[in-house]
This record gives sequence, C-alpha cells and structure tokens, in this order.
Amino acid sequence: MSKELKYRRILLKLSGESLAGASGFGIDPDQAEDIAERVKEVHELGVDVAIVIGAGNLWRGKQGLERGMDRATADYMGMLATVMNAMALMDAMERIGLYTRVQSAVEMHAVAEPYIRRRAIRHMEKGRVVILGGGTGNPYFSTDTAAALRAMEIGADVLIKATKVDGVYDSDPMKNPDAKRFETLTFMETINRRLEVMDSTAISLCMDNDLPILVLNLWSPTALRDALYGEPVGTLVYG
Repeated sequence: MSKELKYRRILLKLSGESLAGASGFGIDPDQAEDIAERVKEVHELGVDVAIVIGAGNLWRGKQGLERGMDRATADYMGMLATVMNAMALMDAMERIGLYTRVQSAVEMHAVAEPYIRRRAIRHMEKGRVVILGGGTGNPYFSTDTAAALRAMEIGADVLIKATKVDGVYDSDPMKNPDAKRFETLTFMETINRRLEVMDSTAISLCMDNDLPILVLNLWSPTALRDALYGEPVGTLVYG
C-alpha cells in the first residue's frame, strides 16, 4: 500500500546563498540545477510547490546600511535581487521539464508576472511551480516574512525553511559539537529562546495563523521527500 502524503501544498523558503557556489556569492548554475532536481522529485509526487527565495548571494542590505544607505533603498535593491534569483531558478527548472512561473511583488512586466494571489493558486492547480520574487513588495520586511505571508495566502499546508543543517539547534552545530537538535518546538519557545529559525515577524505571522514551519536540510538526499510523508525529519515548529 502506498504511503499517504501529509502535505499536499508547500511553500519552500530558500536563502539566496542556496544558489551561490563555494564563495557564497553570485549564482552557480550547478546549485540551481541541484535545487531544481529536488523540487522536481517532490512535484512528481503530486505536491503543489511555491518558492520564495532570498537575495543574500547578490546583495546584503546590511553592507549598504553600514555605509549610510537609506534603509528603504537597500531593501528595494534586495527585492530586485530576489527576482534575478527567481529567474535563474526558473531557467534551471524549465530545462529539466518543470513548468514554472515567476511572479514578482515589484512589477516588472518584461520579466515576471505581477504577484496575484488567485493566479498563483491557479498556476499550481495546473501543475506549475510558482516562484515568488520581490519579497512582500515593501521595505522593512524580510523574505522570511514574505514566505510566511505568501504561504498563508496560497493556502500552503506547511512552510518549509530549507537550510544546510538538519534542523534547529540550541547553539551553532558548526561551532559546538555538543549542540542539541530540537525535533519539535512551539512558536513561543522559538521566540523566547531567540532561535534563528526565521525572524520574529515571520514566526508571529505563522503562530497567529496556525501555519507550521519545518526546518530541514534540503541537501540531504531524502529529507524533503520524507518530510512530505510525515517522517520525523528536521525540526517542526508549531502550536
């Protein structure tokens, strides 16, 4: 008997660094193809997939702010960078046969559709992967917050935060070999412990709307697939 999927519509939150090569900067086509293959695998299970991607591989607003740049300007530059990442990911996905649409919260008709909630849902119903660029379209909000907002708008069952570690730890596992991994956390525990799952605005949005967050290692060969079937993978933040 085939296993039953626990999640049928997901919002996958990727960092900009997930597209970067060894230097941590720029767009590495091999990384984009790797992500595309992982998305294709779960899409073929019949899961609706939407993606929100950051911009840390192309632009770090913090560097601009340290030099006196206006915060809104720095944030808008980051929004534009997320659309560049979305286009790179779209190209990688379409080259392996995934039908894809990029929607941007910052309108730029020549390269992306404007973000329209009902159209995004319709694309997924037609079997397309939707990549949502431009953040929320507003300065002062992170792409984490954009991911939480979009996940609720499209009716996602879970917000999956893709990282390079296998969950949330009480300290940095790269620096502390005795760091403890949490299998589950409540939203309030995450906020009170100041754990770096997502920013506090994103976590509060998810808490207020009962949207679970699953933190997992996207580069573990079976992690994403296992998570969709409800296997104990990564760290689940809920309640």
